[in-house]
Amino acid sequence: QAQLRRFVDEGVKACAIEASSIGLVEGRLNATRLRVAVFTNFTQDHLDYHGSMEAYWAAKSALFDWPALMSAVVNLDDPRGVSLAATLASRGLDLWTVAIESEGVEVSRLARARLFASGLRFTDHGMSFQVGERHAQGRVLETHDLSLPLVGRYNVANLLCVLATARALGVPLRDAVRACSTITPVPGRMQQVSAAAPGQPLVLVDYAHTPDALQKALQALQPLADQRGGLLWVVVGCGGDRDAGKRPLMAAAAERGARHPVLTSDNPRSEDPQAILRQMVGGLSSDAAALVEPDRARAIDLAVSRADARDVVLIAGKGHEDYQDVMGTRRPFSDLQEARSALARRAHQGATA
Repeated sequence: QAQLRRFVDEGVKACAIEASSIGLVEGRLNATRLRVAVFTNFTQDHLDYHGSMEAYWAAKSALFDWPALMSAVVNLDDPRGVSLAATLASRGLDLWTVAIESEGVEVSRLARARLFASGLRFTDHGMSFQVGERHAQGRVLETHDLSLPLVGRYNVANLLCVLATARALGVPLRDAVRACSTITPVPGRMQQVSAAAPGQPLVLVDYAHTPDALQKALQALQPLADQRGGLLWVVVGCGGDRDAGKRPLMAAAAERGARHPVLTSDNPRSEDPQAILRQMVGGLSSDAAALVEPDRARAIDLAVSRADARDVVLIAGKGHEDYQDVMGTRRPFSDLQEARSALARRAHQGATA
């Protein structure tokens, strides 16, 4: 609230914020006027606070009951989004539904999104697709090509939500697409690590720290691994003093999504890293289904050094963070820097081999 007050004093007319479910329950946005509410997805998180998925949904969906809300943006690619859109349809809101449509797949009239992406293509350097807008009767009004240095279907979904929000605020689609074409990757979100020499694996750092986010990140990278003729690696851990129920789910997602999962520490906080890892291993099909290395720096080096030059390595969970929280002490630690060091060591060893 203090920051919003400063924005008002500085003449800022609009602000986009992430309204967390916890913040909504605790009233942090009370007395704030919201013009557009956006639903991106609903997956397991914060159960240590909410206690159940039902309570979590009740907290999250309260955003769409906001007084004087004018518009809503809803992602139909999430099952909860379909039911939410149906609920909101009779409320008199300016409802913008969004979805990613696959070539050759007939989309029923009722499921057709007002704003959609089609013709999605991925490369080592990003992705390209068409953005289209439909009339209420289903007729396509206009389409525009868009290329971005981002990776993953979830980024397409998020971008559609951004574009729909702009449309809800009266920005022409052409202008909104043009503005989005200048987007650059957020640090620690599918951030590519520069190779120290030719012939090295593609290494990326991402903040994915929930089972769903990890699954989506790995799904986003699989086409890149396939194009390179390589396999997918993932280095991932789970934070201490947080939702313990997702630990086996994180390991299961890593095993499903990558050929070579490496389990390690995240921010153990006050917990024993080995105890956290034992809980993660419980989600594997067998104890041998993943490599386990408690030291995160060593785990990163292990994956980078063992990966084939055609492989893709994802270092997940901490993203942009420049510390590791261990027993109340924040030690300097950066996945990005550790990955760079590992690639440099690999290059040096290759040069001296």
